[in-house]
Amino acid sequence: MATTPADLAELLPDGRITVDPGRLASHAHDEGAGAPWALPAAVVLPRDTAEVAAVVARCAERGVPVVARGAGTGLSGGANATAGCVVVSFAAMNRVLRIDRDERLAVVQPGVVNEDLRAACAAEGLWYPPDPASAPWSTIGGNVATNAGGVCCVKYGVTRDYVLGLEAVTGRGEVVRLGRRTAKSSAGYALAGLLVGSEGTLGLVTEVTLRLRGERAREHTVVGYFDDLPAAGRAVAGVVASGVVPSALELVDRACLRAVDEWKNMGLTDGGNVLLLARCDAPGTAGEEEAGTVLECFRAAGASWSARSGDPAEADALFAARRLVHPALDRLGAVLSEDICVPRVLVPDMLAALERIAGRNGVRIAGLAHAGDGNLHPMLVVERGDERALARGREVFEEVVDQALALGGTVTGEHGVGLLKMRGLARELGPAVLDLHRGIKQVWDPAGILNPGKVFAV
Repeated sequence: MATTPADLAELLPDGRITVDPGRLASHAHDEGAGAPWALPAAVVLPRDTAEVAAVVARCAERGVPVVARGAGTGLSGGANATAGCVVVSFAAMNRVLRIDRDERLAVVQPGVVNEDLRAACAAEGLWYPPDPASAPWSTIGGNVATNAGGVCCVKYGVTRDYVLGLEAVTGRGEVVRLGRRTAKSSAGYALAGLLVGSEGTLGLVTEVTLRLRGERAREHTVVGYFDDLPAAGRAVAGVVASGVVPSALELVDRACLRAVDEWKNMGLTDGGNVLLLARCDAPGTAGEEEAGTVLECFRAAGASWSARSGDPAEADALFAARRLVHPALDRLGAVLSEDICVPRVLVPDMLAALERIAGRNGVRIAGLAHAGDGNLHPMLVVERGDERALARGREVFEEVVDQALALGGTVTGEHGVGLLKMRGLARELGPAVLDLHRGIKQVWDPAGILNPGKVFAV
């Protein structure tokens, strides 16, 4: 027997459920171009854990799929609705519950926007490092679901490194608390870490306890332009070999720079074809010395122009421009975005492979990367509504994924698997490891209702 909106209304106060066609459509999919989706039967907006648990328990009884949703900024179809499902939106669970300066931790609800949390922490002299490009819009719950990274993860790690504990609702509708608020613990399996990156397939996260750092040290920015991707790749490899761990090392190619210029007229393409942006934040004079080493690496790799940026506002503007790349490309059409990650020393090999793949298929692949940790985001822009072009683009990106795996890489560094990377994940993990995933899924979600059909085929 299917769960109906009226059935759910018995469990929740007025105003928590919507069947408005416009709201259903706006909650039906994320930003993953080409990922299939359908209209949900209802969108539920809970305000606390008890309401989430009641909805999940009822859906488990009736065998109705449940899809968790944050801000919908994902790029893999991981939050896409299935026909007749219930979408649980965490938009109303958006409170920072506690910031503890002494213990350096924050307790938040999943609907808190990443940038809002970072601002609240900064007001207390603290810092939450994970900073995906979508930080102004994406939520902590979504960041946890995909194990989001960002610009500074090359040095400071990804979301999983900051999750101390979680409250979650399992596929049975049970509320569990995982992890600890202590600095360390060896009690039992690390189940909180298991939920990070699980993309809503094991449980719905309703509260997160996050580790924080002290106020960030001053950063020193190094800028370099290069004639082509191989030269920029050699610069990245040089920085890795030098032993310097920059707090950011970002690559932006000409196609991305041009898209931002056409939108914001920033003059980014005047300097060259590929831009590398680096930041070093070691304390005291060590940061200046690291920046000097990075500058030497840029020049040794053949930078057409390179320098330290002495103007903090100019440096911030360049990093802000990097964050504008995806929305700038989105103005031109549907953006197909990959999320491969390869060993850092093989970044030049992967960049060269991208050029070969693009040439062989007669397409232009825009290049954007967290180059310091080997996480590349090649992108293709196709005309919206052109299903043939979309399918062809997906075929090109299957070649990209295969090449990344051949180099010992992974199909996703921070965006998640969702619907679009399931084939690649199966290749990466192999049958035995996929069976382990299925066994874990069965324990957490015996009715198979949580985000079904995502990540791996049951």
